[in-house]
Amino acid sequence: MTKQTKITATEARFPLALLTLSPINPRQTVPEAEIVELAESIWTVGLIQSIAGLADDKGGAEIVAGGRRLRALQYLAEKHDNLASIRPELANPLVMIAPDVETAETWANAENITRKNLTPAEEIRAYGKMDKAGAPAIGIARAFAVTEAHVHKRLKLAGLPEQVIDALDAREISLGEAAAFTICDDADLILPVLERARKGYISEYHIKKELKPDAVSATDRRAKFVTLDTYKQAGGRVSADLFQEKTLLDDLAILEQCFSEKLTTAARTMRQGDGWLWADFTLASDFGGHAINEMGAARIYAENGVLTEEQVERYDALSELANGEVLDEPGQQELADLQAIIDGEYSLIQKDHAGIVLYVDSTGKLSAIEGLVKPENKEAAIEAGVLEASKHKSENKIEAPKSNKPNMSQALVDDLKRVVTGARQHAAVNNPDLILALLAFQMADGMKYGKPVGITKNDVPNWPTTEASGYALDERLTTPTEWAHDTREGDFAKAFRAFRKKGDDHVQAELIRHLAGLLSGGDKKLKALIDKEVKTDIRAVWTPTFENFFSRIAGPYLNDIWAKLLGLKSGNYQLNTFESLKVGEKRIATWLPEGMV
Repeated sequence: MTKQTKITATEARFPLALLTLSPINPRQTVPEAEIVELAESIWTVGLIQSIAGLADDKGGAEIVAGGRRLRALQYLAEKHDNLASIRPELANPLVMIAPDVETAETWANAENITRKNLTPAEEIRAYGKMDKAGAPAIGIARAFAVTEAHVHKRLKLAGLPEQVIDALDAREISLGEAAAFTICDDADLILPVLERARKGYISEYHIKKELKPDAVSATDRRAKFVTLDTYKQAGGRVSADLFQEKTLLDDLAILEQCFSEKLTTAARTMRQGDGWLWADFTLASDFGGHAINEMGAARIYAENGVLTEEQVERYDALSELANGEVLDEPGQQELADLQAIIDGEYSLIQKDHAGIVLYVDSTGKLSAIEGLVKPENKEAAIEAGVLEASKHKSENKIEAPKSNKPNMSQALVDDLKRVVTGARQHAAVNNPDLILALLAFQMADGMKYGKPVGITKNDVPNWPTTEASGYALDERLTTPTEWAHDTREGDFAKAFRAFRKKGDDHVQAELIRHLAGLLSGGDKKLKALIDKEVKTDIRAVWTPTFENFFSRIAGPYLNDIWAKLLGLKSGNYQLNTFESLKVGEKRIATWLPEGMV
């Protein structure tokens, strides 16, 4: 075949039963666990990459490129007897047909000839979609034939506003510049900076600097979720940026406290109202498959409903209109109702052994990931028939069997659990040492998920964006707790015993240093009282340097600072030469920028 030869191909859909693996496909054997993982990815987000083959004389095709995907589809067909009715696009996959054997052999040995590699922007969109659907990072990696580390890097960018991804796709900004935008959750702050970056006016370094404002905009996702009125009622101050016509929230600690409290209330309300075993939340703007893996949880799914033949036809028609963005509002509602039937609902017995994690997305909307079974609850869930352990040792996923009727109502189960909790508290109130030790254990991150004491930590930022330039804190505030046992293994009782065995002095030291790391100070008068009592000295931990201060202020202000420090009048030549720095050494050693005193 010469370079000038024109390769033509035809795409057609074939029933799975008419597709076979071609003997010229180079990958004749694939680990079964890998097929299962790929099948779950395809079930979640569809068949993103097409398959290719050569037509046979039986009305079907022999697959020469995409053998793993064919096996995954065949696995789904075995698992779901009604695949043709609930997922017709998977039961009848699209196949690119080679015009001749020579072309088919070329495809078999160089599959990338039939498709181009995904751009970074395309990867970010594809991986992000799969992550939000609950696909694990390892599953995404195998589906796209990349490393798991590569997937993690792309997922960090998946939460960016779509305009940033568009600019990356158009090569108006680099991948590094796109990554710089991840330090900010506020799209209204990101977009103006993006426009300057698109024109090449600012670098990656300056993108990060401009996205770290001194105050939080009312358009921040946390502010939208909390609401401005709630923030003000909690004592939060507001100001205005007249040039940008924006409302600014000046007390970040108060905003974060309100944010955490509202999420706590929402989690408690949803747990009690919907009957879940537990409900938790994350302060992050998303919670996908990677986070679920880190948590060590298994995910179960609601029992899927089945559409009638007429509903399937209607669903396909509405989906086609929706993809063409011509579906009206009543049509969108009808499509949503049909989708709800397919998605199904969780049974009471499933909720008795599983929980939910809430998060607030980049728009300020409260979202939930449902059906998560914690490691410590898996055994009981399996015994109850909610989970079925995988037959594959390397497979982490656990499937939900059909359903069982609960023996007790969820309300009764909740009441019994409250009685147990009350009895535990009744006994523990007489053991203050245990309670303080548990609190110290929790504050030291002895348990990443779950809390022995119902107190939530709010992050109180104390580390500047310039990192360690001119800045040094007591190492007790920056050194992580050393654990004798790996708390990720889930045996928290063992870890707690080892922690407590170090003695009361160690427990108290851990409690004090972690509580100190959460100190925000309160209002102005209380901060003044604390500063007087502990003798707060800013210059003991921070020295103004070129990187952390002087390079970040305007020239006229810098000249004014030097004039005051050196006792010089305006126009003095020393303002330019700084030859008499020794004149102001004493004042320089104690000087602080306005706003810090």
